[in-house]
Amino acid sequence: QVQLVESGGGLVQAGGALRLSCTASGRTFSYYNMGWFRQHPGKEREFVADISGSGTSTYYLDSVKGRFTISRDNAKNTVYLQMNSLKSEDTAVYYCAIKNSYGKFDVWGQGTQVTVSS
Repeated sequence: QVQLVESGGGLVQAGGALRLSCTASGRTFSYYNMGWFRQHPGKEREFVADISGSGTSTYYLDSVKGRFTISRDNAKNTVYLQMNSLKSEDTAVYYCAIKNSYGKFDVWGQGTQVTVSS
């Protein structure tokens, strides 16, 4: 049974940086695209970024382009989200997820809180 565990969230001042990590177990990690999502209080979960299994292809939400970088280390079964120049509107619970062979994100981590103070 695959599991995802996120870490790295916390409280940071606007303009600061955080790096989120998500470690997977129970599935051949390098086969699958991985994604990061976030959920603002009272809102729907939104896509932030994803990365191909090889790590060569990435895609970002427009509002985080140039500030966030998704990467992965398949030897460690871990995907990262480096977040720089953080803004108050980045405050949310961040989730990682695995995209299955049908193109749907079907396994989710428990989430990690990111709070950016202005």
